Amino acid sequence: MSTVNHHSPNVFASFDPPGQQAALTSLCSELFDQQRSTWRKMAEGVASLESVRTREIICNGFSVHLQFNPKRIASTGADVDPAVIRRRPCFLCPESLPEEQQGILYRSEYYILCNPLPIFHRHFTISSVHHVPQDFESSVDVMLDLARDLGPEYSVFYNGPQSGASAPDHLHFQSSPRLAIPVERDAVDVRRRKRFYYKNHVAGFTLMDYGRTVVIIESSDNRRLAAYIGRLLAGWKEHLRLAEEPMMNVLCSYQENIWRLILFPRRKHRPDVYFKDGDARILISPATVDMGGLIVTPLEKDFLRVQTKLVEDIFVEVSEGRELVDQILENIE
Repeated sequence: MSTVNHHSPNVFASFDPPGQQAALTSLCSELFDQQRSTWRKMAEGVASLESVRTREIICNGFSVHLQFNPKRIASTGADVDPAVIRRRPCFLCPESLPEEQQGILYRSEYYILCNPLPIFHRHFTISSVHHVPQDFESSVDVMLDLARDLGPEYSVFYNGPQSGASAPDHLHFQSSPRLAIPVERDAVDVRRRKRFYYKNHVAGFTLMDYGRTVVIIESSDNRRLAAYIGRLLAGWKEHLRLAEEPMMNVLCSYQENIWRLILFPRRKHRPDVYFKDGDARILISPATVDMGGLIVTPLEKDFLRVQTKLVEDIFVEVSEGRELVDQILENIE
């Protein structure tokens, strides 16, 4: 088990509420500026965003943005075969961090680190100081705390071990500037929202005509919200007869005393087109950001040729079916 103390050389600052004086968002800004000036790889990653290109694709009832971001090839093309994962050193363990990399020790259990291969200008990875696998159920409370402590400037997201996490063996979250992922705006569009649950200060919604299955859960009470999520996961596992975590991507934000959790149920990690040979292959590996409407393409040829039908087909292929999810939701008290 990895351990980190407040005086480790990689600790830029510590955040340990209650009694914390500096806001976490201020510490993150200071860390970002410091790392950009002292860590060349991170500075180059941020600078590369200046040349990133985007374009919008209009689909049936929704739209997405493609981002051509060559630096993301390491993540999009990551080999997540369990045998490969076991052989390689874990790049999120504290002892494996580059000498130049520093982070914020969060509640003595997590490291907030600048992502050197960013999708967004301020893109952070929040990794456990312990080498334990991705597990959403045991870390829901941490995600809700992070969303509150980083809100409203940032949102927090989680990729399941079979749903886009490039380090499925090491528990971690990521954060992005709030509203940088398109679904965050669509999730509050009353024309799309269909309520399926309202009880004990917890409300649940699905999004209509969105091309993939989306579940939204909102509450001003983090304990009741966490309890509902626990019941949802238990019902989901029972329905599918799973022992392991269901496939999912999760995005969480906190604003005006409300937590909003956006969940994408998954049934497949990567689409068939990812595994085709030669020029037929398209390197799209959907994780939270992509499912949320910002599809990252590290290869220019893919950025130029992806069109409406392919986007719609990929979402249908990798998303859990709406009817099955509705059945699960109907049985949660």
